[in-house]
Amino acid sequence: MKEEVVKIKKTNKLRLFALIAAGVVLLLFGACRVFYGYAVKPVSDRSFMIYIDKNTSDTDLYASLENHIGRGELLRLKRLMKIKKCNPAKNPGAYKIDSAMSVYAVYKMLAGGLQTPVKFTFNNIRTVEQFAQKAGEQLMFSQEELLALLSDTERLSALGFTKETLPALFIPDTYEFYWTVSPERFIDRMKKEYDRFWNDLRRKKAEKISLTPVEVATLASIVEEETNDSEELSIVAGLYLNRLKRGILLQADPTVKFAAGDFEMRRILLAHLQIDSPYNTYKYVGLPPGPIRIPSKRGIDAVLNYTKHDYLYMCAKEDFSGRHNFAKTLAEHNRNAERYHAALSARKIFK
Repeated sequence: MKEEVVKIKKTNKLRLFALIAAGVVLLLFGACRVFYGYAVKPVSDRSFMIYIDKNTSDTDLYASLENHIGRGELLRLKRLMKIKKCNPAKNPGAYKIDSAMSVYAVYKMLAGGLQTPVKFTFNNIRTVEQFAQKAGEQLMFSQEELLALLSDTERLSALGFTKETLPALFIPDTYEFYWTVSPERFIDRMKKEYDRFWNDLRRKKAEKISLTPVEVATLASIVEEETNDSEELSIVAGLYLNRLKRGILLQADPTVKFAAGDFEMRRILLAHLQIDSPYNTYKYVGLPPGPIRIPSKRGIDAVLNYTKHDYLYMCAKEDFSGRHNFAKTLAEHNRNAERYHAALSARKIFK
């Protein structure tokens, strides 16, 4: 009898142990599943960007996330935000959600405002307005906010620029910013990049040709409007430096187009040459008040490393290749010009 009681007790203990073990296993399985769902499983099979501005609500943010991550992952993120009493849209910025990130990693990024730097790229831009539009498209502030700042003459003066010389401030390249950068901090960064570009070597080269950095940028802007051919840039730069040294009118067609407000003009007429503007280098000796476009690094370096020669004249080639015929004498230039104008007339290009 006693042996049967002992056997029953042992059996009950084994069953209890088995039940406890099963419960532990289930708990561990559940914990592992929760851990996997929150801390391991990727939220998406591809990386994507999320943008939160000052007007974005948590509803807007979740709606945006829903386009990229699964329903289960979204529910887990909402649950985690609720548990942590966190408003996911409280930190404006640009956030890159990597394909390997878990729900918890996304939560940490959004809750901590751990922004991803964005690349701001600009090149081949003529006007400050176009530059502001480009910045407004790639960063959180608007074009209007940046233009308002750039119309502040006191601030421009503190930076060492005027409305006319302002295009020289911007050095085309790719820069990293936080998407939420303010217009003020943005311009401060542009000034730092300007100072970095204009190092001692470039400043010494500018001094050697008796030009300031802004004047170099102004000449570079004319040179780049004259030719897109990389082989001609330094030649054209040398030609205009020859004219500047001799006190000869630059007579640069791009400055006339700038004065007329029409860069699409294909034929310069006598009436255009009479436009009374300090930018019209057919009327006023020397460089115009400022750049007629935002010059590139390549254009600036072409001026600083100009080709030495005796050319004083240039005219677009009659084959419309975009290249030029260069001349040392007016007589030679006139012959080149006659061929070009004849080609224009043959193509019925009269304006």
